Amino acid sequence: LTRYPSLSLSANHGVSLSVTRSGVKVPPEVSPSRLYEKLFLEGSAAQKEKQVKRLQDGRSVMDLVMDEVKQVERKVGREDHETLEQYLTSVRDFEKRMISAEEWANKPKPKVDVPKPKDIEDRADFVGRMRLMYDLMFLAISTDSTRLITFTGSGSNEVVSLDGVDDGWHNLSHHGKDPEKLEQLAIIEKEEFVLFAEFIGKLKAFREGEHSLIDQTAIVMGSSLGNASSHNNTNLPIVFAGGGFKHGQHLAFEGKETPPLANLFVSCLQHMGLEAESFSSGNGKMPGI
Repeated sequence: LTRYPSLSLSANHGVSLSVTRSGVKVPPEVSPSRLYEKLFLEGSAAQKEKQVKRLQDGRSVMDLVMDEVKQVERKVGREDHETLEQYLTSVRDFEKRMISAEEWANKPKPKVDVPKPKDIEDRADFVGRMRLMYDLMFLAISTDSTRLITFTGSGSNEVVSLDGVDDGWHNLSHHGKDPEKLEQLAIIEKEEFVLFAEFIGKLKAFREGEHSLIDQTAIVMGSSLGNASSHNNTNLPIVFAGGGFKHGQHLAFEGKETPPLANLFVSCLQHMGLEAESFSSGNGKMPGI
């Protein structure tokens, strides 16, 4: 339904949150300027023709593979046949995506009243780098260029350019409850939420008929660590916004009644219209939302 079925983005050394069904990480886009070109800049007629030719060549290879697979199919046993069928399903899905990409290559890209951004190379300017990506995510969603985005934020050992911070971000996360380190870490984390709030605000201000874009967009923001100082990954802090869910509350779970975080993703999948009852360790919807 969209030019890009999904976008994998990162502001942190190319760390990706997206993986294929077989567990291979999807390389993320780390350059805002390249992302802008991908979303909004039209190539020349020759470039478009070259892209379509490349897609058609890929489909020709697929046809060749399928002919050979049919010969193998007649010779294998039941278990190998099931494995082969999984492979063929992947090939067919890939072929469908290639056909879709070929159709989109001939359609004009949306026009936006925003100039192409310049990449910020200084990793200490995490505010500028994050804001660029958030702005482009908003444009991608509001132009319906995609409906699914994963984004890994900043976070390495650089000393970020914020007043009151003079130690590396990673060092501060291993605070050992040191009050001075916690105070500096809080400055960084507050700024992260200022940026997140700006993004939410843009989605809220963008109207589509009777609804704002935030009403139709489910957003999960979180961390892979509950306590970074000890690398503890239980009791994760998660913010869930938008999508017409129940908000303005804090849900806390304890003991055996604690649902797996993956239940939240089951709720998101169902929100997107997919008939999913499970996801990874998730075995149902997240209660309370």
